[in-house]
Amino acid sequence: MALSEIDRNLLERCLNRKPRAWEDFVDRFMGLVMHVVNHTARARSIRLSAADRDDLCGEVFLATIKDDFAVLRNFRGKSSLATYLTVVARRVVVKELLSRMSASRLGEAAPPHAAEGIPDAHPSVEERLGNQEEVQRLLRGLQGTEAQVVRMYHLEGKSYRQISAAVGMPENSIGPILSRARNRMRRAGIDSATS
Repeated sequence: MALSEIDRNLLERCLNRKPRAWEDFVDRFMGLVMHVVNHTARARSIRLSAADRDDLCGEVFLATIKDDFAVLRNFRGKSSLATYLTVVARRVVVKELLSRMSASRLGEAAPPHAAEGIPDAHPSVEERLGNQEEVQRLLRGLQGTEAQVVRMYHLEGKSYRQISAAVGMPENSIGPILSRARNRMRRAGIDSATS
């Protein structure tokens, strides 16, 4: 789809810093950005709070105005502005989620339920990817489907449903496979600590 006349005018107004142009831009694309944030997090089985959603939307809009609207200046009009912004937003959101996961792995933030002592039936990606070295070590001791399931869940951040579709097994089999793998990892950790 080509660039619409409405979006062309809005883009020109933003780049020329016309009054209310940025507010109109945000009003026009806030729903799209929020949809991208929600979809990107859901596709990676990440649960977001309302504050997280607002922060991620803010990051997308900050990236859009950064360096004197460089993102908008780089738009070539070969697609709709909405399509272009969807790609930009997805990249920003994925980068920010990965950054947050890295910060969590370094101990800068603990998941809220950990402080409350409440186990989470659906752990966040931060928890799943918490210690990739241990997961990589575990994978060396696993084979076949079990290794594939662990890799997809812990390293690729896929949901049970996505893993089920990829490996062709019932979704309710994924949890027990991961549980057995974690038990092996714990035993391997105890064995290596005592040897």
